[in-house]
Amino acid sequence: MEFAVKSPILGFEHIQKMQLEKISKDDDTFMQLKSCENDGISFTLVNPYSMRSDYEFEIPSPIKALLELKGKTNIDPQNSKLVTLNIVCIREPIEESTVNFLAPVLFNFENLTMAQVVLENFKYENFGLSEPISKFFDFSKAN
Repeated sequence: MEFAVKSPILGFEHIQKMQLEKISKDDDTFMQLKSCENDGISFTLVNPYSMRSDYEFEIPSPIKALLELKGKTNIDPQNSKLVTLNIVCIREPIEESTVNFLAPVLFNFENLTMAQVVLENFKYENFGLSEPISKFFDFSKAN
C-alpha cells in the first residue's frame, strides 16, 4: 500500500511516497517500508505490540494535524485507522538486531499518510533508541 510522507524519516527528507508491505503474508509482526522513488531505500519495521503492551505515547499536535488524527495518543480509539510501527536495525546474527522505540512511524490507513515521530526520551524513559530485539523474541526456537 502506498503512503504520502507528511513528516519524513530522519535522514530521508527527500522521500515523498513510500510503499508498506508485509514480509510474510500470514504474519503482521514484521513489515517492509520501501521508497517509491529510490529502489535502494527500504526499512524493516516491527509491530511494537508484538513485543510490549506498554507502548503508548502522546502524538504531537503538528503530527496529528498532518495525518488528520483526532485522538490524543497512538492507541486512542478515535485513531482506529492508525498503525504504529518501529524501525528495526538488522544485524547478524539476528539476535543482535535492535528496535528504535523513540522514533515510531505512524500510518493513517484512512487517508494513506505517514509520518515519523521523534519522542522525547525524558518523557518516555521506558522506551529505548536501540533496544535489543532479543529482549522480546526467543530466537532459540527458530533453530
